[in-house]
Amino acid sequence: MAKANPPDMPDVSNLIKPFVPLISKLVVILFVVMFGLMFLGSWYFETQAGHTYFYQNTLTGGTNVYTEPGVHLRMPYFSRITEYKQVMTVGFGDQESIVTRSTREINVRFADTYTGMITITFRFKLPVDKEKVKTIHREFRGFDNLVDALLTKTARDVVVNTSTQYTGEEFFQGALNQFKAALIDQLRYGIYKTERKQVEVEQTGLAPVGLGQEDSNQLRKSTTLVWKTVPLMDSSGNFVRLDNPLERYGIEVTQVTIGDTRPEQQLEKLLAEKKRLVADRIKTVQEQETAKEQAKTAQLKAEIERTKAKQEALKQKELAVIAKQREVEEAEKQADKEKIEQQKLKDLAVIQKAKELEIAQANRDIQAANYEAAKFEAQAIREKGLAEADVTKARYNALDPEIYAAELQRDVANIIYPNLRNIRIDMPNNVVNLGGQDGKAALPTNLDVLSSFAAISTMEKLKQQAIESEASPAYSVPNR
Repeated sequence: MAKANPPDMPDVSNLIKPFVPLISKLVVILFVVMFGLMFLGSWYFETQAGHTYFYQNTLTGGTNVYTEPGVHLRMPYFSRITEYKQVMTVGFGDQESIVTRSTREINVRFADTYTGMITITFRFKLPVDKEKVKTIHREFRGFDNLVDALLTKTARDVVVNTSTQYTGEEFFQGALNQFKAALIDQLRYGIYKTERKQVEVEQTGLAPVGLGQEDSNQLRKSTTLVWKTVPLMDSSGNFVRLDNPLERYGIEVTQVTIGDTRPEQQLEKLLAEKKRLVADRIKTVQEQETAKEQAKTAQLKAEIERTKAKQEALKQKELAVIAKQREVEEAEKQADKEKIEQQKLKDLAVIQKAKELEIAQANRDIQAANYEAAKFEAQAIREKGLAEADVTKARYNALDPEIYAAELQRDVANIIYPNLRNIRIDMPNNVVNLGGQDGKAALPTNLDVLSSFAAISTMEKLKQQAIESEASPAYSVPNR
């Protein structure tokens, strides 16, 4: 049972009724606009960067190619547009990156009948030439057909054919970069024309390990005959190539990336066994080298000890020699010192003697000068004495002898008699010898006795004067 509206609420239907014509008009206008936009949208289309668009007018049969982004007109309902990616990636095996097409990894067979699984990625680039794009669309009629029928099959075929040019062992032991370069070369310039024949393969390995082998860590080369697929060469030394399926469409290979590669179980066992043998061999070689180095180390240690002992002996010898040399040097220095001292004493003696000689020579010169002076003085005195004697003689000759004798006695008496007045004779201080020779008297006359007493008195006076002169600071000879 429907509930009645509350008396205080207005009726909604009554409120909407005035707007119903307006809403109807808006709905009609919206449908007209949408139809118009849909109609106008069928007259143009938009191109994006990184894509190539093939446009075909089904009414007139005209075609065009667009490689740049933009907006272009089209015939509505009578045109078809096919989109191609300008760069695409084809991957074989598990791929971590985003690829255009991903398939299972490639199973290849090598020249020595071993097989393996290769994970690889190819990156292709479509041409910008419109005629090339038209040729691609004319033959493949779509992007998926292009990738599946041309790019994927061509890449797989090149990988399979190139793998027959290598043995499984050499492929998994270092020929990966060479294999990659061969793939790029064939995809860009054409697949090699090959033939199967038996060729010599040079193998490089380490020499066997044995006792007394000095070349155990050296490389040895050997050759083996193997059936391989070999590229043919022309007379100029260039590869003979087949037609390149990508060249006629202008498609370029910009990158080839090789991922994980897995050999078959038997080959993997062979490689593991060789790896183990190589590891064992390396270990054996290392042990040999370690033993050799240890022996060399022991020998070097012994040599070092011998060298140290020899150096120590040489050191002691040199120290002894140095000590002896030092003693000799000290003795030589002492001898030189003594020689210097002796020479010094000798030089001093020579200097002393030279000084004494100089002094003696000076004294001699002084004595010679004194001698000459004394000689001159004596000669002068003599001359003077001779002159005085001549004067005296002349004077005496001029005197009368009797008068002279009387005067002489007078003078004696004047001297003696005054002195006899106070004379005292003390015996035995004063002794007068009165006896002469042959019994004759020494003083025969009284005058002689008086003369003796006068002489004694004179001597006493002279003695007294001498004593006084010694006591006085100055002495002067009395004038006669």
